[in-house]
Amino acid sequence: MSFISKSIAVLPFVNMSGDVDNEYFCDGISEEIINALTKIKSLKVIARTSSFAFKGKDIDIRKIGEQLNVNTVLEGSIKKSQNKVRITAQLIDVKEGVHYWSRKYDRDLVDIFDLEDEISLAIADEVRNNFGYFDVQDHLVQQPTNSIDAYQLFLKGRSLQLKWTPKSIKKAISYYNEAIALDSKYAKAYYANLQCYGLLAMWGYMPYQEAIDLAINNLLIAKEIDTSLPEYPLSFVGRFFWEEWNFKNAFIHIDKVLAINPNHIDGLEAMAELCIVHGFFDKALMFANKLLEVDPLSGNNHYTLSHIYYYQHQFDKALESVNYALTLNPELELAHHLKCFCLIWLNKRELFNQLIQNTSLAEEKKLLFRLINESDAVIPENLIKKWEQPRSPETQLVPYDLFILSNSSYKSLAFSVLKEMINQRRGQIINYRQEPFIKPLQEIEGFAKLHRSNLSLSDIKPSSEEKEKSASSVLDDNQIEILKTELLKYFNEEEPYLNPQLSLTAVADVLGLNTNKVSYLINKAFNLNFNDFVNSYRLKQFKKMALNPKNTHLTILGLAFDSGFNSKSVFNTYFKKTEHLTPRAWLKANS
Repeated sequence: MSFISKSIAVLPFVNMSGDVDNEYFCDGISEEIINALTKIKSLKVIARTSSFAFKGKDIDIRKIGEQLNVNTVLEGSIKKSQNKVRITAQLIDVKEGVHYWSRKYDRDLVDIFDLEDEISLAIADEVRNNFGYFDVQDHLVQQPTNSIDAYQLFLKGRSLQLKWTPKSIKKAISYYNEAIALDSKYAKAYYANLQCYGLLAMWGYMPYQEAIDLAINNLLIAKEIDTSLPEYPLSFVGRFFWEEWNFKNAFIHIDKVLAINPNHIDGLEAMAELCIVHGFFDKALMFANKLLEVDPLSGNNHYTLSHIYYYQHQFDKALESVNYALTLNPELELAHHLKCFCLIWLNKRELFNQLIQNTSLAEEKKLLFRLINESDAVIPENLIKKWEQPRSPETQLVPYDLFILSNSSYKSLAFSVLKEMINQRRGQIINYRQEPFIKPLQEIEGFAKLHRSNLSLSDIKPSSEEKEKSASSVLDDNQIEILKTELLKYFNEEEPYLNPQLSLTAVADVLGLNTNKVSYLINKAFNLNFNDFVNSYRLKQFKKMALNPKNTHLTILGLAFDSGFNSKSVFNTYFKKTEHLTPRAWLKANS
């Protein structure tokens, strides 16, 4: 596997506080740094789900990098004590398995947002220094609240929400409400409540209207505080997409989410699902693959991909993907159903029977298998009578009754059931036009008029597909030639590379430019990243000093440090990459 340039995974910071109750804080800070780095559009940042898959596991960093397809991994630790916090962080080159940057931060807890911003910017600079140009904003973290206590309550709520159980979500709401009590302008806490109440409504763990009313109330407050967050347009997607089937409005709001954050997991998933509804499979695959690029170890994302293959009647590929999804997350109930469907269409009876043992709706599953794969299957009369009754709001997650009727002699009843479910905007059949089990109904007059979408393929042109480089950072050819001459003169005459702490910022100050333009200049003029550019001078200096007879009393490492290198690992790694020899072997060959 070839690693994607300019990519990073942030592993969950290790809790060094000696208090397990601080685990939420460490996880929260890790996620905040991930979220900050995702604002850099040319940097691939692995999403939380995949990064946190390695929490508490002793796995070689190179293996982690290979699984996530990144060239850089950030690891670190946090020690929180009363009003003080210490954060250590180190960046690791995945290919070489060596640290190329590390730093320790000791701060008051009240400065945590400035610290998150400082760390995120430092990480971005170092990745850029090692892997080439991309534009970095002046700030990546905005202070969401004036109350540190409210922030800690928010992080507690977030840690519980991410457990995705009814109990944990209800507890999360209580923490969000406590945070709001301390800071009534805490927009992210209101948006978090909105999502929690929406989930409880959809799952049926709160009276639907009560939960929706609470969700709307939180939205009305949040939108008066901050509409710049991706949570704002995302809050409309559920209503337009799943409740109203107003697909054009759903697209508009999903696209707004991706315009704010092109790698937003919920936004990418919603866009993929929107394309699936309409049979825009090429577009759906594009968004699904983007999902897997930034979140490759999410079972849900592989389930999304398998659904696309399933609706394309590529049942073997769908089965392979859904099996992997269940390996990552065995609790994905919808994935179990999709696997069942694949085995039915592939007529894999033995695997099918093994799968449905001790599962619900086993009778319906077996009947559906026989209807698809046998010619003499008969639907029991008691089931027909049961399914002729009006649909109740609380129905099964997957409409086996509809699928069975559609593939029997009761197609007219199936059509009536389908029409009723569409009128009720039931999420279970939102993809009815693509569903293989419903295909027999497409021949019935009136099928095409069951629902008309207001979205077309030509509408799917995401505004989030912007140029990677902002106009403010790009230099024209004439500017590059002029600044290239200035840069070379500075390095040749002033020898700044001998300073082991030389930074891109220091060089930018000398040239009177911002760091984005200097990074771009070095990348375009020399086809090098900043660190390789500087280290090329240091290597030249090392060779000059090493071959000077006056320096035979100095060690190789001493010569490296005198040449400006600031660590043994960086020196050895760069030397071998450039010369294809160890420093000692090179010196022996040239003595």
